[in-house]
Amino acid sequence: MVVKSLSRVEDLVYIGLGLLLALSAIALLGAGFRTFILSLAEHTLRTQFVLLLDQILQILLVVELLYTVQVSFREHGLVAEPFLVVALIAVIRRILVVTAEAAHLPEASPTVFARAIVELGLLTLMVLVLVGSLIVLQKHTRQQG
Repeated sequence: MVVKSLSRVEDLVYIGLGLLLALSAIALLGAGFRTFILSLAEHTLRTQFVLLLDQILQILLVVELLYTVQVSFREHGLVAEPFLVVALIAVIRRILVVTAEAAHLPEASPTVFARAIVELGLLTLMVLVLVGSLIVLQKHTRQQG
């Protein structure tokens, strides 16, 4: 009885999270379209491209989180692979933003430049670890299945 009730509460929470994430993704998509249309109309797409790319990756991140919630709801447990994909998207998003900001790094102080290089190095290492983890997880899943 208690376990069944807790399972229903868990389902309700997952449904609520799914709805919030879906609405957030739709709102972000609308904001992305708005940014794109305004930058086209104002002929500022080149300067607004980093912002637009950031918004697109943010939408992808929310959609992947939505997928993760969907898988967790279906499996009634946590599945590692979707979380690794979300983390990978987040890291790649940050790499792209830091790289896009790199155009201004020569004007920055040596300390700011050094920090950006260290951040890029750590983010690159994180990508390698996350991709390696995904590969190992997929091989492990195939061996068990």
